[in-house]
Amino acid sequence: MKYSIIIATYNRLPELKELLASVQNFDFPRSEFELLISDDGSTDETQNYVTQNDFGFNLRYIYQENKGPGEARNHGMREAKGDYFIYIDSDCIIPPDYLSKVDAHILQHKVDAFGGPDTYHPSFSPLLKAINYSMTSFIGTGGTRGSTKSVTKFYPRSFNMGISRAVFEKIGGMNKLRHGQDMDLSARIYEAGFKVGLVPDAFVYHKRRTSLRKFFKQIFNWGIARINLGRSHKGMLKPIHLAPAFIVFLLILIVVLSPFFVFARILLGLAGLGMVLVGIFAFVQSFFIYKNLKVAFLSIITLYIQVFAYGLGALSGIFQTLRGKKTVEGFTRNYYK
Repeated sequence: MKYSIIIATYNRLPELKELLASVQNFDFPRSEFELLISDDGSTDETQNYVTQNDFGFNLRYIYQENKGPGEARNHGMREAKGDYFIYIDSDCIIPPDYLSKVDAHILQHKVDAFGGPDTYHPSFSPLLKAINYSMTSFIGTGGTRGSTKSVTKFYPRSFNMGISRAVFEKIGGMNKLRHGQDMDLSARIYEAGFKVGLVPDAFVYHKRRTSLRKFFKQIFNWGIARINLGRSHKGMLKPIHLAPAFIVFLLILIVVLSPFFVFARILLGLAGLGMVLVGIFAFVQSFFIYKNLKVAFLSIITLYIQVFAYGLGALSGIFQTLRGKKTVEGFTRNYYK
C-alpha cells in the first residue's frame, strides 16, 4: 500500500458523500491506495453510510470520541497501512488525477512531506467562490496557501497535505492545539530536516465555510493560531503575519480619536479611500476570474471580513499572551456546527 488518504470528519455526511463519490473517479490503481474515514465522534449517519456501502476502493472506517480534528488524524495515521499519509478535509472534492500528480512529484523530487493548493469547483455557490477568492488571491493571503509565488515559506496545511511514514515515526503526529495543528506539524517537519515540497497542480476543490458568520469565526481562530505558532516556532510570526492586526488596531485608534483631532479625521478619510480602492481592485479581479457580478461583489465583503477577522484574532491572542495565558484561545463552542 503506497498511500493512505485520511479524512477526519465530524457530522459532515452530505459533504463526505461528495468526497467519496469523487474518489470513485480516481485514475490511480485501486491496489495502491486506501481511504480511512477517521470519525471524531459524529452523531449523524456517517458510520452507517460509510460501512454499509461498497464504493469500489479500499475504504476503512475508524471511530473515536470527540477529541478534535488533530487527534482524529493521528488516529488515522496509527491505523494507516500506506507509506505516505495524505490528509484531505472532509469538505473537499478530489479531482480524478490528484493521486497521479502527487505520485509523479514524489518520484521526481523525493520529498518527505508535501502539500497542494485548494480552489473552487464550478458548481460552488457565489458565496463559496467569493470566499475562495479572498482565501487564494495574492491580495488576500499573499500566496501562502499553495502558490508558487508566496510572501512567506510554504507550510503544507491539512486540507491538502501529505507526509511519509518515516516523518510520522520520527516526530509524531499533530499536537493538541485546537487550531493550527497542521502548521505546527509542518514547522516540526522542517525543523527535523525533512524535505518539503509544493505540488502546485495537485489541488482539491475546497468548500470551506458556508456562511459569512462561520467564515468570520474560522478566520478569527486563524489569527489566534498564528500567535500560538509564533510562540512555539521561530519564523512563524513575522511582520507580514501581524499586518492585519496592525491595520485593525490603527483603524480602531483613528475612529476613537477622530471626534477630537483633525488629523485623525483626515487619516480616517484616507483609510476610507484606501478601503474603497482595495474593494474596487478586488471586484475587478474577482469578476475577471469568475465572470459573475454577484461573486465579484461578495468578494469585497469576504476580503474585508478576512482581514478584520484575522486582525482581531491576532490582537486577541496578543492581549491573552500579555495577560499570561500559555495557550491563547478563540471560538470553540459550537465551532464545527
